[in-house]
Amino acid sequence: MVFSSLTFLFAFLPIALIGYYLFPKKIRIGWLLLVSLVFYAWGEPIYVLLMVASIVVNWLLGLGIARYERRKKLFLMISVALNLSLLAVFKYAGFFWDIVRGLFPAPICDQTLSIRLPIGISFFTFQILSYCIDVYRGNAPVQKNPILFGAYVTMFPQLIAGPIVRYVDIERQLTSPDCSLTGFSEGVRQFTVGLSKKVLLANAMGTLWTQLSNDIASSGAIGAWVGLLAYTFQIYFDFSGYSDMACGLGRMLGFRFAENFRYPYIAESISDFWRRWHISLSTWFREYVYIPLGGNRRGMARQALNLLIVWTLTGLWHGASWNFLVWGLYYGILLILEKFVWQRALDKAPRVLKHLYTMLLVMIGWGIFAFTDFRSLLTFGMALIGIGTTGALSKEAAAWAIGYLPWLLLAAFSALPLGKKWFDRFADRKWMPIVSLVGGAMLFALCVAALASESYNPFIYFRF
Repeated sequence: MVFSSLTFLFAFLPIALIGYYLFPKKIRIGWLLLVSLVFYAWGEPIYVLLMVASIVVNWLLGLGIARYERRKKLFLMISVALNLSLLAVFKYAGFFWDIVRGLFPAPICDQTLSIRLPIGISFFTFQILSYCIDVYRGNAPVQKNPILFGAYVTMFPQLIAGPIVRYVDIERQLTSPDCSLTGFSEGVRQFTVGLSKKVLLANAMGTLWTQLSNDIASSGAIGAWVGLLAYTFQIYFDFSGYSDMACGLGRMLGFRFAENFRYPYIAESISDFWRRWHISLSTWFREYVYIPLGGNRRGMARQALNLLIVWTLTGLWHGASWNFLVWGLYYGILLILEKFVWQRALDKAPRVLKHLYTMLLVMIGWGIFAFTDFRSLLTFGMALIGIGTTGALSKEAAAWAIGYLPWLLLAAFSALPLGKKWFDRFADRKWMPIVSLVGGAMLFALCVAALASESYNPFIYFRF
């Protein structure tokens, strides 16, 4: 699939940007819609029709919500039912069918069900839902222009893997995007940073994780932990790198998308971590699930139940697999315990201990996230405590760990805000634009060289 490779993006991007700036302002959004549909159709030639149908139907439902006061709840319910049905069919039908097959012996249910998942369906479906709900609540004006609404849903920079953009946040930008040389240069810089995160750090960490997790028993307990650390860095730089690229591309087009990551690995609690990681998803579930359920307004027991519901849904949103459900419940239980059991003790603990506590639990969570096969997950979990391994650290695992030590150290430094603080500190110096330009050019050249030697560059969150 073409979205597996970044080379398509580099071929597509100049055409999209040149056309966007050459066309008059009145038809720029139309061009953006067209190139976004082409971008999606290149990888999903059939499912692009599904996306177009979803856009048309939900645009009409939005008009119905705004126009017919007495029936607006009915229109909203239809929108919610249709959008969740799309997710149910394409993302979860196979998962629930496997459960049914497990309950009934063959030949009653001996056929497998395999439906290919449309790329980015979890993201654009949530954006459409947020639009219809906000129009129903009166928090956002209805969009009467189908071109503008279609551009909002399909905007190619963040179409495939977010961040999830609420219509109310960019409604004004759709009619008057802030296209300027300063904004374009800021976008280029952010795009380059995101590309570097993905190509130079995430891919390297992914290689180390793959090597150390291929044979968990022989890698040893230390090898398993080093591998888990590598995966912890990989998923952060992979996803935050894509988010930076999306925000950078959006800035080039005159749009400002909200920050999606805020240095999550400096968090000092699990609650703090989820205020920093995938902020757009956390915000979506808070605004459209947690608060409507009652939030924290109906007592401790109801609040705990609401947290469990939200995190069960968060886990399932990431994928139709038992490990994602366990991962969601894992964080739901941790957040409940942190809020109601050990919050006071955590507040009094030294910052170093709070940070170590958070990172240990986050790394264990990524271990659950990484293995869709429960047997492999159990084997890996046992290896972390030294059970079922041939030793603490094999020679081969040690060689891989030592060979990638500079990358691990670079990843650890890059996950901290130290570089940004240095940049902000000297941002007003006369020589900073030159340093920024030269540094950005060098990073981009390194990324191109790395891409030339690699033919497969998938983003982890493309599968969600």
